[in-house]
Parts: sequence; structure tokens; C-alpha cells
Amino acid sequence: MAPSAEPSSPAPSLPAVLIDTHAHLDDAKLARDEAGVLERARLAGVARVVSIGTDVPSSRVCAELARRQPMVLATAGIHPHDATEADETSWAELERLAAGERVVAVGECGLDYYRDLSPRDVQRRVFARHLALASAAGLPVVIHCRAAYAECLEVVRSERSAPVRGVLHCFQGDAAAARGALELGLFIAVGGSLTFPREEALRRVVATLPLERLLVETDAPYLTPRPKRGRNEPAYVQHVARRLAEVLGTSFERVAEATTANARTLFGIPDEPR
Repeated sequence: MAPSAEPSSPAPSLPAVLIDTHAHLDDAKLARDEAGVLERARLAGVARVVSIGTDVPSSRVCAELARRQPMVLATAGIHPHDATEADETSWAELERLAAGERVVAVGECGLDYYRDLSPRDVQRRVFARHLALASAAGLPVVIHCRAAYAECLEVVRSERSAPVRGVLHCFQGDAAAARGALELGLFIAVGGSLTFPREEALRRVVATLPLERLLVETDAPYLTPRPKRGRNEPAYVQHVARRLAEVLGTSFERVAEATTANARTLFGIPDEPR
């Protein structure tokens, strides 16, 4: 009688697939360790990282990085801090970059009335032009909004060329802001702030939001989530997703599956085999 086959060892479990929808891989704190940052992200289950442009030079760098690194995608835009730098040459270059196959969104753009580094009327005008550019390019927008939620949503609401698709990045608003964003069809992204002890009010708002409209992000190298310290990086998006699961009263695996599906839908990212 032939001996029975040895039982096979169980296959090692793979980490849940995550997408970091907002990181600044062009920042020197990350760029000097590009290979290490991306490998640690991969080992943590991060399938894709969206590298965010904040002005024309950084948008070019992000687009080039996306062409060079298969797990990276890019955006092109001008941050509201730099809105005064948006001239016709800038817009022509952003339009060119937005046509690139590895550029998946327009932005980071929006309003920042907290630091007010550009005049508010200029911020609004430049934000509206980003929305028009996104519409013409058939791309979503990545929206930065700080201390300006009512005004920011009003600019989106007034865009008449086409319904705006996009994400309200690094959400730290109240229930009214969240409700307004959802009514406009926007996704809402949460990051490291969700893990901070002082952000109980934010967690109460996020607990009321539908998972099918949420994304996770790091905003690396900024806003490092607890329990990590120091420089943030895309691998740490898992800590945001775990805290989000606690806030919503569901499993980490369900949050990972849903937010990844949401990111693929918004940015047009195809599924990939594990």
C-alpha cells in the first residue's frame, strides 16, 4: 500500500490589499529612499501609491516617478498655497501632464484659509480652473480644503461644465461638511489625523459615513499615524485603515477591500492578480 501523502503546509496569508491615495513621494524625506519606501509599502500590502503634485515641478517629478515605478500613479496640480504662481505657461504644462497615461487625477488643488498663503480670490479662481481642467481631461480631482469647507464645496457646486468627480483629501471637517461632500458625489479620504487622541470629534463624524464613499491615505511624509512616530510613509496606511475599522465597528479586511475598490473606481485603477 502506498504511503499517504504528507499534508501540505498552509499557504502563507497575504496582507490585505490597500491603496495609499495621497502621498508626496517627491518630497526629499521619501525620495532619498525611494526603493526602500516602495518595498516596505509592498510588504505591508500596499498595491498602489498615488503620488500627488503640488506645483508644476513636483507634478513633473510625480509623473516621471509613475512612469518609472509600476506601483506608483501620479496627479498634476497646484496647491492653494502656490495659487499665485498659476500662469498660462503653468496651465499648458498641467494640461500636458494630465494627458499622460500614468496621471490619474488633477490636483492637489482647492482652498486653504488656515494659512492664507495666497489671496482668497486667487485661490478660488485657480481652484475653479482646476475643476474645468479635470472635466476636460475626464479625470477626478484631489481637493485640499482647510478652514474653508463651505466655500470649497460651493466652488465645486458651481462648476457647470460637468459633474465633478473627486476626493476631499485629509478630511477634518464637521458633519455638515461631510454631508455636503457626499451630496456632491465626492469621496472622503481619511489619514493619520484619524488616529490622533485629540481628534475624537473627527472620529464621531467619520463613524457616520458610508464605507463605500471612503478612502485611506497617508499624506506622507506628513501626519504620521499612531502608533508610529517621525516620518510618515505609504506602508503606514495600514494603521489608518485599522483605526478606520475600529471607528466604523467593522473588520480591517472589510475596510481594506472597500477602500481599495473605491480608489480603483475613482482613479480608474485596474484590478491586479495577487
